[in-house]
Amino acid sequence: MTETKDIIRFTTAGSVDDGKSTLIGRLLYDCHQIPQDQIDLVRRISERKGSSEIDLSLFTDGLKDERAQGITIDVAYRYFTTEKRKFIIADTPGHLQYTRNMVTGASTANAALILIDARKGVVEQTRRHSFIASLLQIKHLIVCVNKMDLVEFSKEAFDQIVSTFQDFSAKLAIVDVQFIPVSALNGDNIVHRSENMPWYQGATLLHTLEHISVANELNHIDFRFPVQHPIRLDNELVQDYRAYAGKLESGIVRVGDEVIVLPGNQASKIKSIMGMNGPQEEAFAPQSISLELTAELDISRGNMLVKPNNQPEEVRQLSAMICWMSSQAYIPGRKYILRHTTNEVKAMIKSILYVYDMESLKRDEEQTALQTNDIARVSLQLAGPIYIDEYRKNKATGSFILMDEQSNQTVAVGMIS
Repeated sequence: MTETKDIIRFTTAGSVDDGKSTLIGRLLYDCHQIPQDQIDLVRRISERKGSSEIDLSLFTDGLKDERAQGITIDVAYRYFTTEKRKFIIADTPGHLQYTRNMVTGASTANAALILIDARKGVVEQTRRHSFIASLLQIKHLIVCVNKMDLVEFSKEAFDQIVSTFQDFSAKLAIVDVQFIPVSALNGDNIVHRSENMPWYQGATLLHTLEHISVANELNHIDFRFPVQHPIRLDNELVQDYRAYAGKLESGIVRVGDEVIVLPGNQASKIKSIMGMNGPQEEAFAPQSISLELTAELDISRGNMLVKPNNQPEEVRQLSAMICWMSSQAYIPGRKYILRHTTNEVKAMIKSILYVYDMESLKRDEEQTALQTNDIARVSLQLAGPIYIDEYRKNKATGSFILMDEQSNQTVAVGMIS
């Protein structure tokens, strides 16, 4: 049987021109993950720009505007695999005005790569992106001190940046921080160890990514199954079959387990579990499955199946951190649609408790407006119940999005704490 490889999702972040796209380009290039025709195309583009060397950043800067300006605007996703793991990369923008894009790219990440220019050290965007990574409960931070070739591979310069970052990160809720001196342009310590920094005895970036432990990050304790779609079949082959499809967001479920349906607390047992390859005796997060129950219950999209002795909290009002995504400013009193797992309820922001000043990262309790990219704690009133866990315990049931009632556009994303 072929062994299934772990999948790790990581995001890149840092200030403008710290070399994020170049680093990802180098990682893909040295891992031989780029098709030859794409290499030839980027080489021709590089030559037209007057460069004798291939511009590695062009492997990820896919938008026409990005290539023209030499910056990353959107979130560029890349996929690659090694002998040990599969990877999904989100290369996110460094500019302040694209903070919301960084939140989007980091929202599903297991790890964050924070790039720091060895010449500039820890700057405002370094602190901002590290703060966002902490807010999103990313447990692993890999700090790549880049452009070490421009400081003559100085150990003193590297140690100073490490010390400064450690002083700052001590205030953040990040479990694991690792530091690697690199030159993305030349490939030092990206895939291959650098001969220019014999004083560094740690691992390369690729080795670090391949050995980060993410197995314990899934919540296999709290069974949460938001129903996406009821399945009903009654024909010559299958008679009176009723099941409920969805993604098992957390926990484990087995045939015979007692469950209840929220809202309503209707009780039943698991009669059968259907997975991608047919019937199975148990399922665990994050599998997509359908569950057949022993009792015939009135269940629809937006309901949630849980265990009787392990239930989420029912709320009609809550306090949460949000990132305002919309280009339209927040209008007090406006109603929104709050989407939580597969459930939707009408909601209204009752009050803005505070907004983070993204330069000082201090709380501004006087601000009463929300603009694009603002990160704030707000109080919400809901028209109906939702069933929540804290974001740190369960990202699926601890997060939500706010949508405009008329356009259905996302105006904010939220984390419950």
